[in-house]
Amino acid sequence: MRRRVDKSERKFQAARHQQSSPSPRPKHVHASSQWSWAKIGLVSLLILGATIPFLLYVLSDIDDLSRPSDLGLNHTINFYLKTEEGVRVGVWHTVPEHRWKEAQGKNVEWYEKALGDGSPIFMYLHGNTGNRSAPHRIGVANILSALGYHALVMDYRGFGDSTGEPTEPGLTTDALYLYNWIKKRSGNSLLCVWGHSLGSGVTTNTAVQLLEQGKKFDGIILEGAFLSGRMAADQVFEHPFTWYYWKFPYIQYFLFNQMKNNNLDFPTDKNLEKIRTPIMILHSEDDHIVPMSVAQEIYRIAKKAQNSDERVKLVPFDGKYGYLHNGLYRDPALPNIVREFVQSLTA
Repeated sequence: MRRRVDKSERKFQAARHQQSSPSPRPKHVHASSQWSWAKIGLVSLLILGATIPFLLYVLSDIDDLSRPSDLGLNHTINFYLKTEEGVRVGVWHTVPEHRWKEAQGKNVEWYEKALGDGSPIFMYLHGNTGNRSAPHRIGVANILSALGYHALVMDYRGFGDSTGEPTEPGLTTDALYLYNWIKKRSGNSLLCVWGHSLGSGVTTNTAVQLLEQGKKFDGIILEGAFLSGRMAADQVFEHPFTWYYWKFPYIQYFLFNQMKNNNLDFPTDKNLEKIRTPIMILHSEDDHIVPMSVAQEIYRIAKKAQNSDERVKLVPFDGKYGYLHNGLYRDPALPNIVREFVQSLTA
């Protein structure tokens, strides 16, 4: 028998069904939820974007530069020079290898006195980014030390643990200060300079300013050198010291005008026309930063200025070895090449 359902029961069942079914959420609540998640996502991206550059900068300079022995340099001391008010630069002094036993446990005063032992001395002016602990920079210091030379590797202002902001005049001032500091302690010892990449521009700037003061380097080595830091008028601005302004994330947006005004010239081409110091140019044929053609032009300008095949030398390194821009220190022939150049300075 079919059960009869009266109207009141139908109303009761409909009401119960309505209570048990979920009521649809208002549209404005759903939109608000989506907007909240969007805000969380945006904030997360901003935090991530601000944190990553900072961590990269911190981790890139994680070495304690005051302890070169931690990096295997057991006849090297760290010290600091105040090159001008508010600027303190860090320097590593590695003595000739044959003095490494004698150097153990010695203080800064002993290392300063060692500069007067008659051994040739090299200032090493490194390239852009990083600090004096980079493997290729340590590699050059080790080569010079093994040859019986002193090596002084400086971090310019703003680099490594050195204070101050990197600018072209500032970097040149730091190099001039180090030159004069060494000269006061080294007597008549040969004092040469090795400039790599950006350091080649600092080297030629310094050499010209020394000439204006009646002083000079005894020899100059340019490795991976460029002709000039000048940019064409229509070139997109990308400042080589951008890494400095990234020490604190996004601060470069506040300092953008300062970066634009921090113009770089480093006129190696024009400087070479004035320099009369013996020069050796080292360049890898597979250099991915500075083409080999630049080294050839540097050689042409310097040779013409000095009117000599003997005082200006170009030493190319075969590209098959893969040295690129920073790897020449790995070439087994390099120590003899440097030795012969230094010997030619006293011939």
